[in-house]
Amino acid sequence: MNATARCLRRRVAAHEDRGGIAVFTAIVTITLLGIIGLVIDGGGKMNATERADTVAMEAARAAGQAIDPGAAVTGTAYRVDPQAATAAAQAYLHQADASGHISISPDDTTITVTISATYATKFLPAVGIDSLPVTGHGSAKLLHGVNTPD
Repeated sequence: MNATARCLRRRVAAHEDRGGIAVFTAIVTITLLGIIGLVIDGGGKMNATERADTVAMEAARAAGQAIDPGAAVTGTAYRVDPQAATAAAQAYLHQADASGHISISPDDTTITVTISATYATKFLPAVGIDSLPVTGHGSAKLLHGVNTPD
């Protein structure tokens, strides 16, 4: 093989790799942006879930403050007034700009609040996901006693 053929072969080989780094960079950049987007939206959903749990727990606590005074004063029973407890929980949810479902146990001693909300995504709209569902749960149980709960 003569020198001209070797030189021509080197030039052809050099031109075959041109642009390879640009394609690799584009693929890596898109992949990294996707991962960053998932981390940001995943973290945002976790924060929204934590907030929903906190609001639900505080609404249940507010409802637990609405005890039935007649039964509590006489010492015959320790239970919530269902209407007042529901109203207190709804008022707290309204103040927190949330809505949810409030349930009270048949013995009127446990209040459970469940909140359903949505998290507006930041990066996922690029793939058609505008929001993610978020659910928060909270409960409060009435306890009484001096040294230990009865």
